[in-house]
Order: sequence, then C-alpha cells, then structure tokens
Amino acid sequence: MYLHFTHNTCMEVKAGDLLERINYPSDLKNLTENELEKVCQELRQYIIDVVSVNGGHFGASLGVVELTVALQYVLNTPYDQLVWDVGHQAYGHKILTGRRNVFHTNRLYKGISGFPKIGESEYDAFGVGHSSTSISAALGMAVASQYKGETDRQHVAVIGDGAMTAGLAFEALNHAGIENSNLLVILNDNCMSIDPNVGALKEYLTDITTSKSYNRFRDDISAVLGKISELGPNAHQIVKKLEKSIKGTLLKKSNFFEALKFRYFGPIDGHDVKHLVKVLKDLRDIPGPKLLHCVTVKGKGFALAEKDQTKWHAPGLFDKITGEIKKSVLEKPQPPKYQDVFGHTIVELAEKNSKIMGITPAMPSGSSLNIMMKAMPNRAFDVGIAEQHAVTFSAGLASQGLVPFCNIYSSFMQRAYDQVIHDVAIQKLNVVFCLDRAGIAGADGPTHHGAYDIAYMRCIPNMIVSAPMNEEELRNLMFTAQQENMGPFVIRYPRGNGVMPDWRRPMKAIPVGKGRKICEGEDVAILTIGHIGNEVTKACVELNAEGMHPAHYDLRFAKPLDEALLHEVFAKFKHVVTVEDGCVQGGMGSAVLEFMADNNYSSNVIRLGIPDHIIEHGEQHELWAECGLDAEHIIQTVKKLAVSRTTKVMAS
Repeated sequence: MYLHFTHNTCMEVKAGDLLERINYPSDLKNLTENELEKVCQELRQYIIDVVSVNGGHFGASLGVVELTVALQYVLNTPYDQLVWDVGHQAYGHKILTGRRNVFHTNRLYKGISGFPKIGESEYDAFGVGHSSTSISAALGMAVASQYKGETDRQHVAVIGDGAMTAGLAFEALNHAGIENSNLLVILNDNCMSIDPNVGALKEYLTDITTSKSYNRFRDDISAVLGKISELGPNAHQIVKKLEKSIKGTLLKKSNFFEALKFRYFGPIDGHDVKHLVKVLKDLRDIPGPKLLHCVTVKGKGFALAEKDQTKWHAPGLFDKITGEIKKSVLEKPQPPKYQDVFGHTIVELAEKNSKIMGITPAMPSGSSLNIMMKAMPNRAFDVGIAEQHAVTFSAGLASQGLVPFCNIYSSFMQRAYDQVIHDVAIQKLNVVFCLDRAGIAGADGPTHHGAYDIAYMRCIPNMIVSAPMNEEELRNLMFTAQQENMGPFVIRYPRGNGVMPDWRRPMKAIPVGKGRKICEGEDVAILTIGHIGNEVTKACVELNAEGMHPAHYDLRFAKPLDEALLHEVFAKFKHVVTVEDGCVQGGMGSAVLEFMADNNYSSNVIRLGIPDHIIEHGEQHELWAECGLDAEHIIQTVKKLAVSRTTKVMAS
C-alpha cells in the first residue's frame, strides 16, 4: 500500500549510490552488513541535504540513523510492526520505506506528513504526533498478534528518554511487564526532547550510562548473547541468571525496568550499526517483554546540531556547509511571535506580583517560558512531558494562594482534560491556562492543530475562555487573569507572529466577558474571536472599498459571552457571520447560536471555522484558505449575504 502525493514546488535532492538502490526494506536486506555503514552515511547526508533546503525537524532523525537502518535490516516490516514515538525521529524510516522520491514534499501542503501516519504507508504501524504513545500501541499490537496466533510477529516501540517521562509510558510499562507478549522497547537515550530533559528518570539513566563498573561488564553480556546457541537447551536461563547477577552486583540502584519485569539490555552505542544488527538479531530470539537501552546523540553527524540540540530541533532552512540559518530579510520592524509576547509579559507581571509562577511540560523554548526560567529560576518549572502532572501541580500551587500560569500547547492540553475539570474547575482554582498553538498549527498537521480548545473548555463550569486579537490584547488578558479571585482562566493564542511591531504598551484589566466593537456597519455583522479577527479586518477594508460596510465585533471571550453586545447585534442585524480559528462544532459560533435561541432572535447566522473533518498539514495561510477563514473567503461570504438580502428586497 502506498499513497501518491503531489510534488510541491520545492527542491529535490539526489541520494547516494547505495541509498538510491533502496526503495523498500527488502532492498536493504540485499546488502551485506559491511555495507550498512555506508548506507547510514548516505541516509544521514540525504536528511541533511533535504531538510536544509526544504525545512522540517532535523536533529532527532539524525540521532537514530544507525538504529533505523539496523531495525529495517533485521525486522520483517511491515509484517513485523515498528512504532516510533513521535515522528521527529522517523525521517530515515520514511526514506527507507518507499517515500524517498517524495521526501522533498515532507510537511508541505498536499505532501507527505512529517509524522508516521497509518493512511500514508503500510510501514507506518501507528500514527504518532504526540509523545509517549508507542509502548501502549505496540503492546496492543503484540497482544492482538498473540490472540490471533501470529507468534512469529515482532513488535518494537522506539521511545526517547524525554517521552519516557510521561505517565502514559509508565502505565504501558506496568501493563507490559505482566503480559508474555513479543514486545521490544528500545529506549533512545540522548538526554534531550526539544529542550534538555529534566527529572529523576533522567538522572537514573545518566547513572546507568556513566557507571564504569557496569559498562565494563556490558560487553561480556553481549558476548554471551552472541554465543547463546552454544549454551545448550538452557541457554536463556543461563543468560538470565548471569544478567541478574551482574546487574544486581554492579548497579547501586535496582534496575527500574527489571522491577517492572522487563529484561533489560544495555546501555549500548546507538551509532554502531553492525553491533545494533547483532544485538537486535539476538533479542529477536528472546521471548517476553524486553528493553534495549541505546545511547545516541541528537543531531549526530552535523556538528552544530550536536552542539546546540535545542536550536537544531527544527531550525528551518539553513546552509548545510556553513550552518547559517536562513532568515528572510525584511525592511520594516516585524511583529513578535505571540509566544515571545507571553514570555516577556509573564516576567513583567511576576516582577510586580510575587504570587505568579510559570509551568510548562517540556516546552520552555517552544512556549518562551525559558525567559522566565532564566530571570526567575525558582518560580518557573519545566515538569517534563507530563501534561496531566503540569495541570495538577499548578492546581496544588493555586490551592496555596499562588497564581500559576500553566503554558501548554492547545493540542497537548487535550491530554490533561480530566485534571482541568477535577483538579482545577471543580475547586475554582485560579490557574491561568495559556494555550499556545491554538487554531491551525501549520506544517505539524492534524496532531498539532489546536482546533478543539474553545469547545472543550467552554463547556466546563467556572471556566473563563478568552482569546486576544493582537499582542496588546494578550498582555491585557494576562494582566486580567492574575487579579484576585479570577478562578480558572483560559487564554488561547496561535503559533506565529502577531500584528503589532509596537506591542510593549502599558497593561490594563479587561472586564471579564466584555467584547469590543472594531467598526460600525450595516446589513451584516461579523463576530470574531482571537487572531483570526485580523483576517476580517483585511476583508472589511476591501469590502468598504467596494461599497459594502459590514460591522465587525471582537468578542474576546467565548465564555462568558458579552450579552449586551450580542443584544445590540441581533437587534440591528438580520445577517450575522461568526469567524473563529477553532472547530465549528461547539465553538464560539455555537455559543452565539445558543444565545440567539435562548433570547428568541431569528437572524441568519453563518458560522466559519475549522470544519468537521481532519485538516492536514500545510502553511497556516494555505489551511485558513482551505477552511474558508482567510480574508478572500470572508469577503465572498459577505457578498453572498448581500446578494441574498438584495434578492429578498426585490422579491418583496
């Protein structure tokens, strides 16, 4: 199975001689083990060549080149099932599994996805955009295979040490340890996720990898494994006893994974492809749950990426020779990113309000909370990839009178929904949820679009749900949210830049539930919430030039609604358009319809938003256009209403 994709306007890159001959893993298996090192060199260079000119994630896939090649060489994919944890590390996998010739369309509109995706290739066993799902998914596959009698089928989950910190990964390990399933978990240990990893598990893994005594004996274990067939019918029992004896004697702490009934192997060099092949072949013959600990370097093979792994996680376009990251040259000052406005503003607020704390689950640079972490290290916390913990930890802080700003990407907040309700909303705690990447996220695609937060937050009692139209509004909403007795407070804002180069303006409180009128108008009223309102502003300028004058209102709050403003709108306008960068079902437009019905108004309301199907990846402006949210589509919607109104007048 393979889907064909449009070749977007982007640069194609020639692969090396060996890589050019590999279209599928079956081609890789025709090579000798001695040729695998050259394949790794060519694969790594190909990733560098393509990503440097077309963009995408970078360091993670470079770090697992040897592991990728070894896995595809040893496993019989797609019959054997390989699950990657998050797709950041799966570029090599895509290239080796039938997508080399379209890899230059990676993450582009109508091109291949930046993440493994079931619908894209039979080699993508499971779709992965959020972290820490791989062990659960692979275990489910392994149990299913066992149930169906497919006892020869291998199931492998490759998970990073950052992703291993999430509760879901621990839950899966806990379950897998009691299942006699054919499961291999490969721990890709590079001490990084997007930012450096934090927490006790990181320290534990560091203890293992730096233990001189243990590392002195690990090669002896490997040697025994390599001669397993020579040990006779009791080979596995002998090896197991030897492992237990060595690990129990040499590791000061009991092995965490062994305690969960996993057979632990490693740590081994994740960049020695021939040794990886040998170990993977040996592990293939050992039954039950196993964990292989591989030590790798994120960004391996590109010196600058090895040195600054956070910067080179997804650097954009760059010169592969000099390493210079290419930026567009713009003459006039540009608006800042919303995340940077958040990062600087929370420091300003915290300097005046000693109760303010900052929390993020493993995204300090992505959310710009790193600004506060540097300025006030005792008041800002990276809790690792643990959204549920981030929310309840914030609730604990708030219960003691502090004001935590819990900064989580909108699509990641979905993972902590129970905690939002149970630990924050029911207790009316003043936790400020700053939802970054709300709305259309862009090239990361459907796993990262923040499409649902308005709908899933506004249905929760005690919750305030807001969205700024610009940077000044973001600052004012943050100022408002940290006032006394605000309760649970959501501020959602998009990925990317705002609209105000001159954004550092004095902050002031906004009355909760109070919208604003952007411009007067007639015939049609357009109601917006959030940054997408700027597309309506553009549309109104053009419509005014053509003799049409819609009114524009910025609600600012999806909950509570500005009822006085809505009474004004429905008393005056028979045609109303709602525009939001969120799902149509249950969103701001739905809230407006509920208000209209409850108050017996009868206007014609058209809702524009993210439609009820999965929106794929592409640039924001491309996806806004697809959803009918760009200025041009808004203009056409208003014009159709104007035609409809004129027709009815003439008919009467």
